[in-house]
Amino acid sequence: MTLNNQLETAVKNTVEQLFSVRLENVEITLTRKDQNGDLTVMVFPMLRHIKGNPAVIGEQIGAELAKTDLITSYEVIKGFLNITVAHEVYLKDFNDILSQSDYGKSPVDKTKSGVMVEYSSPNTNKPLHLGHVRNNLLGYSVAQIVEATGRKVNKTQIINDRGIHICKSMLAWEQYGNGETPESTGLKGDKLVGNYYVKFDQEYKKEIADLIAAGKTEEEAKKEAPSLIAAQEMLRKWEQGDEAVVALWKKMNGWVYDGFETTYKNLGVNFDSLYYESNTYLLGKDVVQIGLDKGVFEKDSDGSVWIDLTDEGLDRKIVLRSDGTAVYMTQDIGTAIQRVKDHDINSMVYTVGNEQDYHFKVLFLILKKLGYDWAENLYHLSYGMVELPSGKMKSREGTVVDADELMEEM
Repeated sequence: MTLNNQLETAVKNTVEQLFSVRLENVEITLTRKDQNGDLTVMVFPMLRHIKGNPAVIGEQIGAELAKTDLITSYEVIKGFLNITVAHEVYLKDFNDILSQSDYGKSPVDKTKSGVMVEYSSPNTNKPLHLGHVRNNLLGYSVAQIVEATGRKVNKTQIINDRGIHICKSMLAWEQYGNGETPESTGLKGDKLVGNYYVKFDQEYKKEIADLIAAGKTEEEAKKEAPSLIAAQEMLRKWEQGDEAVVALWKKMNGWVYDGFETTYKNLGVNFDSLYYESNTYLLGKDVVQIGLDKGVFEKDSDGSVWIDLTDEGLDRKIVLRSDGTAVYMTQDIGTAIQRVKDHDINSMVYTVGNEQDYHFKVLFLILKKLGYDWAENLYHLSYGMVELPSGKMKSREGTVVDADELMEEM
């Protein structure tokens, strides 16, 4: 029996004892913050059944309730009986709830399509940090809440496992790692790979400084630094399927995944499905042609494809470059469509920081214009970014609050 039910029953019994009247219901609210007490029993509605002064009636009921173990004190303000509930009652109520594994949960309705909740979605060139902790706990909590309402939930993440940033840590390990591994160093795999991402940035900055000293502008130096050129070449080789580069990529990503798994386990979160950017980065390109055929997209003279959202208060957004390569928006369009194909879902929640607010407005609007009815059920769970007193955390500079270290300290 909940606390409100206990109190309602006690008030009904007291009224019956004092006035020989059995009330059908008792109105109970939270006590106003400027008054003493936890809960307030409304006396005025009782006057339909009990004759008398509401303040006097409240005093009589309060005096009888005070003889029980339910309350520790009371006060009557006009027709309102404010009571302070005993700590022991709260504790018993809490333990009763705790003992019910299905408290507040509705059974899963298998006739309804499910909800996919995306969170975490890290890069495989660095360990998880404080920002990821916030993201994971938000996303996982929302998934649990949605599931408690009786909806099927699929918890997912898209792992950013490709791109120039991944190649930077790969290149630095190849150049400076001397073959070290998580086993040989005793480091978690994600920590080891993250160290080489920082190492790349350190060497890259040295090269920029040397080029500037040799007469290059800063912009020229950033583009011409040997490390960046080598990382770009490594990315080209990866995209071409170079065996040695792909083997190194698989090995170092494997180290990172092992590290992530330990962090997720300690954090108490998990996933039902995984998506990898290396598998999804080409998705959506076929949708561009569908959009062109429907008149949703338009092609510029240079061959690039755009969508004009100015009538909706947004801007023109590119969905395919002139060289035929996709942008992040294209990939996200394709991934959303693929997820609905892969799973019995008609709703998705994206747990992503508020710097992506505009991106998701555009994404959801494009999917609606393409005619997907489930696009009405897409939600961006937006939240503020975690920053240090010194400013934004930067993994490449090693200025982050490490998730594992934070949990260990806590």
